Amino acid sequence: MSEEKKWYVLRVISGKEKKIKQNIETEISRSNWGSYITQVFGPTEKVYQIKNGKKQVKDRNYFPGYLLVEILDQEYEDERKRKEQQKLVQSIVQSISAVNGVINFLGDRGIPVPLRKSEVNRILGTVDEMQESGEVMTEPFLVGETIKIIDGPFNDFFGTIEEINDDRKRLKVIVKIFGRRTPLELAFTQVEKQA
Repeated sequence: MSEEKKWYVLRVISGKEKKIKQNIETEISRSNWGSYITQVFGPTEKVYQIKNGKKQVKDRNYFPGYLLVEILDQEYEDERKRKEQQKLVQSIVQSISAVNGVINFLGDRGIPVPLRKSEVNRILGTVDEMQESGEVMTEPFLVGETIKIIDGPFNDFFGTIEEINDDRKRLKVIVKIFGRRTPLELAFTQVEKQA
């Protein structure tokens, strides 16, 4: 007998991933499948927006409308045990597919197909990178973009972005004061994008 964990992709209703993940985990615990289903995973990244001078942080789904499910796949040499394993996996797939909000497993003609190891490594590597990089701005500033200053002595002035320093979360902005172009260095939280 050999054991291997395989990742499957589950299509779900977009925007409801977190709730559907909880429902699947409830079904797993109710059915005592914790030893077969090792993880249900919806990769997220931390993003922020600046509204009214305040930084609002939230989690955004990296793959909207999808969850990843890790299932222990045991390969038996005994034919009877192999058929029992196939029935168990089929039962798990049917039960998870019946959870409210689940559309289907990705696969071929209704049969779930696991991700290749290279795909799993790439996805998990991307998730690790996102966690290390921290928060990302949902609507990044662009050089040449017009912004409104909402904090400090130049409150209510408009300016044009000349440089962006993402590491320090600061902008170099050109503002016209008394007809002269004046450079200012401002924090991301001191400005807001113009619609």
